[in-house]
Amino acid sequence: MEDRARRRLALFSSHLNPHGDTSLPSCLSPSACASDDNGHKELRNGENDCVFCKIIRGQASALKLYEDDECLCILDMFPLCHGHSLIIPKSHYPSLDATPPSIIGSMCSKVPLISNAVMKATGCDSFNVLVNNGAAAGQVIFHTHIHIIPRNAHDCLWTSEVCAIFSHQISTLDQIL
Repeated sequence: MEDRARRRLALFSSHLNPHGDTSLPSCLSPSACASDDNGHKELRNGENDCVFCKIIRGQASALKLYEDDECLCILDMFPLCHGHSLIIPKSHYPSLDATPPSIIGSMCSKVPLISNAVMKATGCDSFNVLVNNGAAAGQVIFHTHIHIIPRNAHDCLWTSEVCAIFSHQISTLDQIL
């Protein structure tokens, strides 16, 4: 198991350093399509066009960081920062409130493992865990997923942080003048 973790960390690090060797280890192959309780691989409503379902079925590419029977963790294709990762259930659920508690528990149980690997690979000491649930909350892909976003102090990733720094600079300028 430790050898597999090292390979994943090496793969993750290679993503952060695109000039290095980016070949995928053979242990990271496309996932089999998620099956229903009876073992049928029948697509449910929304799965045909869902990019995450296509990744799970091996019909679309993604850089996998972790995989088990219930979840897949990949690097975000449009990251907010280096190491931005997603934990995705292998079964299609359009929103968090439509996802069974056991699946949510399985996804959340991966947060310590994935976040520690992401922080180690990026050199960060902090991270955000984020779920956008519904269009008004910013959900773009309607397949439940959890974002793990590595953070550095004063990286100004969120607008509120930019405003706080700008406000501090204005008050410092006012004191000088």
